[in-house]
Amino acid sequence: MTRAYGNDLRERVVAAVLAGETVRAVASRFGVSVSAVVKWSGRQRMTGTSAARPMGGKRRDVMQPVRDFALARMKTAPSLTIRALQAELAAQGVVVSYGAVWAFLHREQLSFKKNRAGQ
Repeated sequence: MTRAYGNDLRERVVAAVLAGETVRAVASRFGVSVSAVVKWSGRQRMTGTSAARPMGGKRRDVMQPVRDFALARMKTAPSLTIRALQAELAAQGVVVSYGAVWAFLHREQLSFKKNRAGQ
């Protein structure tokens, strides 16, 4: 994943723009894109700092609204497959991926491992 430019570079770029240089000249001199110079200068005017905003974010849990249903369904039919649970959720209008259902079941510590000793 890419990283944000350092604050020292951002501050020098914004200072050059504030000193009266054109955006294109500043971009060429510092080796950054014109759009970056415009964004950093605009952020400096709006917030008082040209520092980068935090990257990434927290992903929302798509299974949270149907958690109770899924757990109840797994309790009544413990041998239900992930694909079958995914299909039942889709029938209710909740479209989730296989990976989302798997991650949910893993978080809830519901295992699908089959072995002869458990039978």
